[in-house]
Amino acid sequence: MSARVGRLRQLLGTLGADAFLVASAHNLRYLTGFSGSNGLALIDESRIVLVTDARYRIQAGLETEAAGSRVELHITNDPGAVLSTAGRGLARIAFEAEHVTVARREVFAEGIAGELVPTVDVVERLRQDKDPHEIELLSTAAGIADDAFTAIWDLLGEKLPNGLTERRVAAELDHMMRLGGADAPSFDTIVASGPNGAKPHARPGDRVIQKGDLVVLDFGARVDGYGSDMTRTVSAGACPSDRQLELYDAVLTAQRAGVATVADGVPELAVDRACRNLLTDRGLGEAFSHGTGHGIGLQIHESPILSTRSVGILRSGLVITVEPGIYLPDIGGIRVEDSVVVSSSGCTPITHSPKGLVPAFS
Repeated sequence: MSARVGRLRQLLGTLGADAFLVASAHNLRYLTGFSGSNGLALIDESRIVLVTDARYRIQAGLETEAAGSRVELHITNDPGAVLSTAGRGLARIAFEAEHVTVARREVFAEGIAGELVPTVDVVERLRQDKDPHEIELLSTAAGIADDAFTAIWDLLGEKLPNGLTERRVAAELDHMMRLGGADAPSFDTIVASGPNGAKPHARPGDRVIQKGDLVVLDFGARVDGYGSDMTRTVSAGACPSDRQLELYDAVLTAQRAGVATVADGVPELAVDRACRNLLTDRGLGEAFSHGTGHGIGLQIHESPILSTRSVGILRSGLVITVEPGIYLPDIGGIRVEDSVVVSSSGCTPITHSPKGLVPAFS
């Protein structure tokens, strides 16, 4: 944690600030180890003043100690008073504009003598670069999701049960991930069958999965705050049709091209183009309606975002997804997604579930 805080302190001069006020729960956890739902941290050149309420008195002490964070812990229902005292002598305090409401900023301004300077994505940019421990947690989470997919495959195989709903499959995935060691799913599991698959972020419902349906499964496990992300598309209970195989081959080819493009120094836009151009060549460009990928970590959608508007350059240590998909109302959806660690020689996948409309488990 000290290294992370040190990187933030190095930015204070660039921000023209004497201190940084952290309000985002994810950023607070990243910098201090504290995972509670209510907290603030004022970080200057020499101190970390952590403020939370009495619910987290024990938790905050244990978590910050375990993370090696040296904090001044204040338990109070009046954080403004603590910040007023801690902020004495600080002329300019940067704060996270996206995580502080207008009303809360006014409360802070009443008690803090120094100028409050709004910032955007300061800590989020630091979080892009994953350290070895973060990569280990993400890999562990991805492995749990891989195992859960293997465990539920029989539900969707040739012995597809009568009356099997999307909601049941999602519940089974979530259950198996928890049994495998996950703290929770990393986001609301998506199981979208048949026409529902044409909605990229469909919610699992009571639709009964039919033999021959394309089923999109997008899910992940969370371990110690870090969440994995993977999507597979399968043909439920029956051999896929020639058209389904043709469409799946287009998406899988595009996904593999995107993964093959990933490497340190490569423009983010190049990964999106690698996927999008192949689908366009197959006449499916308009059916690919979202970005190609995103970072993962403490949040399931982090920077960088890989899309037609990307302007950044990939760096070693980033963990990103590559997930092209197509969505056709008369057929459904097909998406294939892996999470990969960017390196100087390319990338290393951390998701390993087999691909194919009828995955072959070894």
